[in-house]
Amino acid sequence: MSQARPADQPDSLAILMIEDNEDDALLLLRRFKVAGYRVDSERVFTAATMRSALDQREWDLIISDHSMPGFDALAALDIIKARGLDVPFIIASGHIDEDTAISAMRAGAHDYLNKNNLERLLPAIERELREARNRRERRQALATLQESEARLRSLAASTPGVIFQMRRCPECGLRFTYASDACEMLLGLGPEALMADAKRFSSLLLDTDRGGFTAAVEESAREGVKLNWEGRIVTPQQDIKWINLRASLRTQENGRPVWEGVMWNITHSKRVEEELRASQRQLAALSNHLQHVKEEERERIARDVHDVLGGDLVAMKFETALLASRLDGPREGIEARVKSISALVDEAIATVSRVTRELRPGILRDFGLAAAIEGQAEDFSGRTGTPCEVLCSDYDIELPDETSIAVFRIFQEALTNISKHAGASRVDVRLMQEGDELLLEISDDGKGIAPKDLNKPKSFGLRGIRERIASLGGTLSLDSAGKRGTHLQLRLPLGDQQHKTNTQSEVRP
Repeated sequence: MSQARPADQPDSLAILMIEDNEDDALLLLRRFKVAGYRVDSERVFTAATMRSALDQREWDLIISDHSMPGFDALAALDIIKARGLDVPFIIASGHIDEDTAISAMRAGAHDYLNKNNLERLLPAIERELREARNRRERRQALATLQESEARLRSLAASTPGVIFQMRRCPECGLRFTYASDACEMLLGLGPEALMADAKRFSSLLLDTDRGGFTAAVEESAREGVKLNWEGRIVTPQQDIKWINLRASLRTQENGRPVWEGVMWNITHSKRVEEELRASQRQLAALSNHLQHVKEEERERIARDVHDVLGGDLVAMKFETALLASRLDGPREGIEARVKSISALVDEAIATVSRVTRELRPGILRDFGLAAAIEGQAEDFSGRTGTPCEVLCSDYDIELPDETSIAVFRIFQEALTNISKHAGASRVDVRLMQEGDELLLEISDDGKGIAPKDLNKPKSFGLRGIRERIASLGGTLSLDSAGKRGTHLQLRLPLGDQQHKTNTQSEVRP
């Protein structure tokens, strides 16, 4: 009795017939056609023709006679096995004993039938086709899974952070059930060591940060939110690192939380952040220092005006009153009073000139940077008693006003530092142009600067000099060797500065 083709079976089949009897092959194929299959078949009965047929195309089904002259089903199964093919292989034979059939099944045959009783042919073949399809789908699913795992491993290996899975259980607390290979680089221990001991990660945390981590985990589990924590660890190599741990939370069927995420090394960013805060603190301190210096400068100017200039004016007033009261007196006395008044006027003029130069040296605008530096050096020598010799080989250096003022202020600050700290008996200054650079060198024979003092937080004088030079695009080198004094060298590119000067001179009326 014929059977209809099941709906889940394909409507066409490629069948390889290993059969030396053409009539038997046609009888078998007729069963498929009656059941509604479109059959594309080929009949072979030698090993060579079978290999040729397997080379030409893929087959849905192989039906083989058990024994043929020079070839049999077991030999055919050896060819299938050697090629690694998974094709339903059905033995259909006119005479086969049970032991032979069992041997064939063990060799890889999927079923065996008697040609004299083919009622089981279609059900057996349809069953094997379904099993073959299931096996193919399982292989495809396994290959997809393996490819996905390979991609995950590749991604995890190339990620600088540690990809992890962390679970919490009542018996052992928090346990890492997965960690990528970057664990060795970040935590200083391998993934296996981290996963083997539930307390291993916690032991890495600094005591001051462990409580914050525990609180963050509890909050994530309680509120059902992502875990986001930053803290410090001490690796087995005694390196202290900042890490950021971020993970998504999901709940297992048993209600226990699972976190999956990434740990990153944020030590560098934390150091940059701390350096930025330190820089901000230094800038605030420098700003306060500058304000303090400004107030000191105002106080000094006020003192000069009050004590020196004011005193001279009071003395002149007193001398003038005496002169007026003695106009009828001896000529010698009048001349002495006039000379005293003249000397007081000269002293007042000198004080006004000095204060004016220090506030805004007009000599810069009128005669240039070299003359201003020579004038400042003379004032320094007169005020401190320390000789300050200036060697200037280029008096025609042209700079924008703001650049000249900046260089002049740097020179002033350097001389102030020398007068306060160096204890020098001599100062030498050199100003010249070297190629496309302005060179200013200031040397003293004082006690020098200790290396530890160069970067003191309150070294505002040096910091101010560095800030000014950096704003001009120049460089500063400071060489100090103990009691041999200090050598400061400033180099300033002149290309842009001269361009600015030329541009300004072109637009002036």
